[in-house]
Amino acid sequence: MTTALMYLLVMLLVAAVVFLVAAVVFGRGEELAPLAPGSSPTRLPAQDITGDDIRSVKFQLVLRGYKMAEVDWVLNRLGVELDDLRAKVAELEAELAERSRGAAR
Repeated sequence: MTTALMYLLVMLLVAAVVFLVAAVVFGRGEELAPLAPGSSPTRLPAQDITGDDIRSVKFQLVLRGYKMAEVDWVLNRLGVELDDLRAKVAELEAELAERSRGAAR
């Protein structure tokens, strides 16, 4: 019984040393200071997203990386904005083509 307990104690000690060495060598991998719990820096304007808005987006780090819900939300918003912009471009191009046809008559 005492031998098994000694093996268990040695295994726990080795695991703790390996964990500490890995934590020191690899660190947390973060470049930004951690956020306060429950806060989120993920913000985008309601309309007219600019490149600076995208570059300033920061996602909250959680245990296994970024908060997936925040990443999904930003990607969805960008997709909607991109679709809206493309629809506006197509509408303006159609209007320009119609005007040039009308001017040619």
